[in-house]
Amino acid sequence: MYYKQQLGKLSEKLALKFLKKHGYKILDINYRCPLGEVDIIAAEKDTVVFIEVRSRSKSHCGFPFESINFTKKKHIIRSALFYQKRHKLYQYNIRFDVVSILKDENTQKVDIELIKDAFDEKGY
Repeated sequence: MYYKQQLGKLSEKLALKFLKKHGYKILDINYRCPLGEVDIIAAEKDTVVFIEVRSRSKSHCGFPFESINFTKKKHIIRSALFYQKRHKLYQYNIRFDVVSILKDENTQKVDIELIKDAFDEKGY
């Protein structure tokens, strides 16, 4: 379990660095509300982007982004709409992205993939 927590923290740091490099302006990190949590909230042009970070250290278990189930998507969506309402961001488009991070335990090579529009407000 400890390794999983370390990988999660490292993955969030890598995701933040990656997103900044690709022009995202970070608005919030680990946003929590009564409806759930969003790992990263960022702005890209006229869009507020709600980003889930997923990581794995072995690819034979599937890719990290594949681990986001419908229930998790619903929590992210509800949290995003709560954030949008609380911060009065109705004039902005919203989008749901996923940063998928795969770390090879043997070589320590890290692959980062950004999946824009990974799902919509209905969870699809």
